[in-house]
Amino acid sequence: MKLHDLRPKPGAKHRKKRVGRGISAGGGKTAGRGTKGQKARAGGGVPPWHEGGSLPLVRRMPMKRGFKPPFRREFHEVNVDRLNVFPEGAEVTPETLVEAGIIKKLRYPVVILGRGEIQVALKVKAHRVSKGAREKIEAAGGSVELLPLK
Repeated sequence: MKLHDLRPKPGAKHRKKRVGRGISAGGGKTAGRGTKGQKARAGGGVPPWHEGGSLPLVRRMPMKRGFKPPFRREFHEVNVDRLNVFPEGAEVTPETLVEAGIIKKLRYPVVILGRGEIQVALKVKAHRVSKGAREKIEAAGGSVELLPLK
């Protein structure tokens, strides 16, 4: 079998109906458009969003328009100034952040951001760490380890 031998199964393809070619052709006169009216005219018809003159759905809705990325990843955001509650040399993980009450629960991965200053050296384990936060933690004598994103 070669490419030129390939054919659709018998009965799978239909010939296009040629309308408006006279009465004997079977699709003459009104050519399947009915009689008169907006949809019978050339270029006639209403756009799919037209609702017959009533206020369109998109204008009836409250102001909740815009784009929300469907595959966005949300994070628990923790700034470095919030980490000063931990003792010197402590290991900061998402679990210890929940115990300290800094985040409520482990629903999302944790990102450490660089607002504020940090005075204690900590071993920070988070899913993401901003560049500024990493510099501040390491300048205070701490270390940063990235956890894998699930």
